[in-house]
Amino acid sequence: MDTQNLKAFLAVAESGSFSSAAEQLHLTQPAVSKRISLLEQQLEAPLFDRIGRHVTLTEAGRTLLPLATEILHALRDARQQIKDLQQTVSGQLRLVTSHHIGLHRLPAVLRRFAERYPQVEIDIQFMDSELACQSILAGEFDLGVVTRSTSQDERMQQECIWIDRLIFVAASDHPLSRKKTVSLEDLSRHPALLPDRRFLTTRIVADLFNARQLELKSIMSTNYLETIKALISVGYGWGVLPEIMLTDNSLERLPVTGVDLRRHLDCIHHRQRSLSHPAACFIDLLRESAAVDRFPE
Repeated sequence: MDTQNLKAFLAVAESGSFSSAAEQLHLTQPAVSKRISLLEQQLEAPLFDRIGRHVTLTEAGRTLLPLATEILHALRDARQQIKDLQQTVSGQLRLVTSHHIGLHRLPAVLRRFAERYPQVEIDIQFMDSELACQSILAGEFDLGVVTRSTSQDERMQQECIWIDRLIFVAASDHPLSRKKTVSLEDLSRHPALLPDRRFLTTRIVADLFNARQLELKSIMSTNYLETIKALISVGYGWGVLPEIMLTDNSLERLPVTGVDLRRHLDCIHHRQRSLSHPAACFIDLLRESAAVDRFPE
């Protein structure tokens, strides 16, 4: 049912005249008559008795009058509420990320978001990046902040927020830490401590070794980078960690020649699902954070 037809109906009902209604609506009288006729056809009932120039409501018209008023008021309220949504950010943000990103990248962003949008409830869950991508595609979360996958899904919208530089590390008393330069051949002679093969970092390192036909000796695999860092620091093996984790002196950076490893940390969401207002605002804040990290004052 066209709201313009309802507005014409109310104007005629209130003024008791097609000509007065036309003037009120800035339309021609035939245009008003056409709208009333269309409405009568839709309802399959006459709405007005036309006696000369005088117009009165029929029983159907009297029934429609309060309902038409209610419908137009409800639409007006809906428009206002939607407008308010666009101005006041509220509701829930369902966010999924990995433990590493949640620990080292997101705390400052989450704090600023909570300060800027206190009416938003944040539901954050932690899981491996591959599982997080699957959860986004399943519609379980609004946004994900994850390590970029080597396999791309056309349903996924992704945007690089940060780039992690990956560093070869070992304990200070490890034999590799005493070398001025370290080659992949040197690394292949010692056991490594890496996440399992589902993780991008491990796949990158494995590809390097495979290209040189070298054996990658993995002594243990665990999916928590903080655990890997702690085990490496007590001499359990060498490993590869994001540079952002190397803020203390517990590990030695190995001067591996001819290798520059990096990985992308992306914000992801389902391409075919509309973003909620909180999700769109969080993406904007992620971009702000990325810009500050790249170009600090």
